[in-house]
Amino acid sequence: MLDAGGESLPQAVADRWSPGRTMLNAYGPTETTVLATLSAPLEPGAGVPIGRPIDGMTAMVLDSRLHPVPVGVSGELYLGGDAVARGYLGAPALTAERFIASPFGGRMYRTGDVVRWHSNGQLIFLGRADQQVKIRGRRIELGEIETALTSFAAVRAATVVVRGGHLAAYVVGEVDTADLTIHLAEQLPGYLRPRSITVLDALPLTPGGKVDHRELPAPVAASAGSKPLSG
Repeated sequence: MLDAGGESLPQAVADRWSPGRTMLNAYGPTETTVLATLSAPLEPGAGVPIGRPIDGMTAMVLDSRLHPVPVGVSGELYLGGDAVARGYLGAPALTAERFIASPFGGRMYRTGDVVRWHSNGQLIFLGRADQQVKIRGRRIELGEIETALTSFAAVRAATVVVRGGHLAAYVVGEVDTADLTIHLAEQLPGYLRPRSITVLDALPLTPGGKVDHRELPAPVAASAGSKPLSG
């Protein structure tokens, strides 16, 4: 058995390591004693859910008014249960912001993560709430677009930013951008599809290993079959 946790699990990594073994994707912030949800066994090309709440935990996907959202609709993830911490030591203001009363009773932790329920009962991680952007009046989860990009077999890594008021995608891999564009059209509504797709050898990273968006090159609408550009 192989467990993955700590960071968002790319589809390409799941595709590489899940065949021939039982691979699970674990999710949980420190404020809930590390583990809060666990996926069913992963299969190549079948997506990378964060699963269902473990015993003793509850997971709620709520809108800005703390109302549950329907299956398939994105919302913020709130966690409740025995493992939720009491708060942050010496930080009452931050504790009051993140640990709040549940409209269904008890306390819950506001994760800041955007997710949606899949019809199979598992949670799909879409990104951070602070990654939300607003373009032409629509709120957009950049993580949702990145998930769609990395679900394309040839894409090893991806990130999405806003450039000049438009969505710009950067991907790593031997990618035919025409095929990737068709794939995105099948996965995302029009307003979530990037205007440009730039193919790189690698995404620029900060010393801490995060994508350094400041070092991304100007967007390029790569043509089908184009070779990767140096990052």
